[in-house]
Amino acid sequence: MTPELGQLALVLALLLALAQSILPLIGAWRGNRALIATARPAAAGQAAFVIVAFALLVWAFLRFDFSVAYVADNSNLALPWYYRIAAVWGAHEGSMLLWVLILNLWTLAVAAFSRNLPDDFVARVLGVLGLVSVGFLAFILFTSNPFARLLPMPPDGGDLNPVLQDPGMTFHPPVIYMGYVGFSVAFAFSIAALLGGGMEQAWVRWARSWTNIAWAFLTAGIVAGSWWAYAELGWGGWWFWDPVENASFMPWLVGTALIHAQAVTEKRGSLRAWTILLSIFAFSLSLLGTFLVRSGVLTSVHAFASDPRRGLFILGFLAVVVGGSLLLYALRAPKVAGGKSFAVVSRETAVLVGNLMFTVAAAMVLLGTLFPLIGDAFNLGRISVGPPYFGFLFPLLMAPVVLLLPFGPFLRWGRGEPGVIGSIALRAGIAAVACAIVAAFFVDGRTRALVGVASAVWCVVGTLLYVYKRYREAPAGRRYPAEMAGMLLAHFGVGIFLAGVLLSESLSVTRDVRMAPGDTQTIGSYSFRFDGVKQTSGPNWKGSQGSITVSRDGAVVGVMHPQKRTYTREQVQTESAIDPGVTRDLYVALGEPMDPNHLDGPWAMRLYVKPFIRWLWTGGLFMMLGGFVAAADRRFRARRVAERERLAPNAAPGGERLATARESHA
Repeated sequence: MTPELGQLALVLALLLALAQSILPLIGAWRGNRALIATARPAAAGQAAFVIVAFALLVWAFLRFDFSVAYVADNSNLALPWYYRIAAVWGAHEGSMLLWVLILNLWTLAVAAFSRNLPDDFVARVLGVLGLVSVGFLAFILFTSNPFARLLPMPPDGGDLNPVLQDPGMTFHPPVIYMGYVGFSVAFAFSIAALLGGGMEQAWVRWARSWTNIAWAFLTAGIVAGSWWAYAELGWGGWWFWDPVENASFMPWLVGTALIHAQAVTEKRGSLRAWTILLSIFAFSLSLLGTFLVRSGVLTSVHAFASDPRRGLFILGFLAVVVGGSLLLYALRAPKVAGGKSFAVVSRETAVLVGNLMFTVAAAMVLLGTLFPLIGDAFNLGRISVGPPYFGFLFPLLMAPVVLLLPFGPFLRWGRGEPGVIGSIALRAGIAAVACAIVAAFFVDGRTRALVGVASAVWCVVGTLLYVYKRYREAPAGRRYPAEMAGMLLAHFGVGIFLAGVLLSESLSVTRDVRMAPGDTQTIGSYSFRFDGVKQTSGPNWKGSQGSITVSRDGAVVGVMHPQKRTYTREQVQTESAIDPGVTRDLYVALGEPMDPNHLDGPWAMRLYVKPFIRWLWTGGLFMMLGGFVAAADRRFRARRVAERERLAPNAAPGGERLATARESHA
């Protein structure tokens, strides 16, 4: 009865989601405390049933219950248990159930950690999250049921896509969904602020930690996905501007703008309407990413769905959520707009310029992603938008952000000191130019590599100068509060990331070769000797494993073993071999035998030397860590009780404006 129990749990979860989305919103509107009080129990009940449904689906995979169509399509008797768990979210139906599970975990967290907030505001937040949950639960039950029966039950199942049979797939989708879905909390806070009105920037302080955590998870998910593409797909790339890669990158860009705009709104009261709009855009792009991946309109390794009903459902849901929220914004934003003015040279201006660049970059990526679909829909012919478009425009849009990054912490709120900017520019600029000149002797004058060195040093030195300034001037116990430490870690990570991207792209060497046993190929200072191929096998695959000995200056660096695997359903997958290092990766991908009947003869293979490739993931991890550290700032938690008192019904007239004025100067 596992499938029936799972489906029943989803039905009950949908009913509780309806209660969560309707009763608290009515209660907050009418001031009915009894209806407001239903928000947390409804959220807890819905989450409990979704957890039960997800656990039952996992159990069906672990028990090889091939009477469930989803299990039969995506697993078989030979699939290892850890990949059977990954298969739970490896295809369309299960991935949508994971989406709803994570949404409910976020909702539970908001319900549990918001007890110091006004009850009517929390009711609105949970009500909005309930509305989102209603849409996705209805989508699962009516178009994507993971518990649909398959009778008669087959003796064995299909298989999980071989490219997904990788350890990274056991954690990459849950992590990136934590970021995707986490922006729903910022969205719910902004909609609750619009519905309530009159709160000015108070809601932003409550939302900042949630937004930073969501952004950090999304950063971690993108880094993990980049690493998975590099290691698993066998082509040695880390980002190819694939439409599904773009689907996660667009909300990251807008989310980056959002966390900076929230800081301005919370501290100065400025950009309030813009911050709400970014909250709507960040979650809307997350929903759009879901539509692109799950509707089947894209051809990608990540796009699982092919039923047009699903695409129409998600498109309609997207129109309701985005259209409804933008309509509400148009009606209510003037009531929450406003804020203090600021000078041209100020921290607000730096943040605003960065916001504009990130938002325009997201729009550019959106246009490049959707333009082929638009061209196809209007019979304009087959249009391809790829790396040349993105690779040219994106660096141009990000150049102002990189140039401004060292100055941001030094600038004051409201006004800045031009002399300080000149001093920082001089010191960071001298360091960047000096390092680029030194690097020129090692990179043969490659412009992109020199730009990478200069920009990385510019960001890192600018960040370290502020670290030193705080160490020298601030009291010992207040030098690096969590919010500031998180910002510095993220900015430092940007510099490391820039070095990794630009150096690896400009200095990488790729060579497609034909090698027989005993042949040697030399790339730079490394020699690759092909020692032959032997047959090997795994729990659900058989394949050929090459042996390549790598040496440098006569000393053996290592022995690499790339594989060409054939899985149970005759699906072929390349497993690359990587020899990692701090300053370079050696990467070998095994191609095809020149003569399929003689595997001991020559083989086609691809050899790479990729300098500094790991620096880009290291930079991404620093950015992720910065997001988590900033979210842990105790200042956000310490002020919540005061906010509740300020917004209490019996607060003195004018108290709200007075408290807001005090906070704006903080």
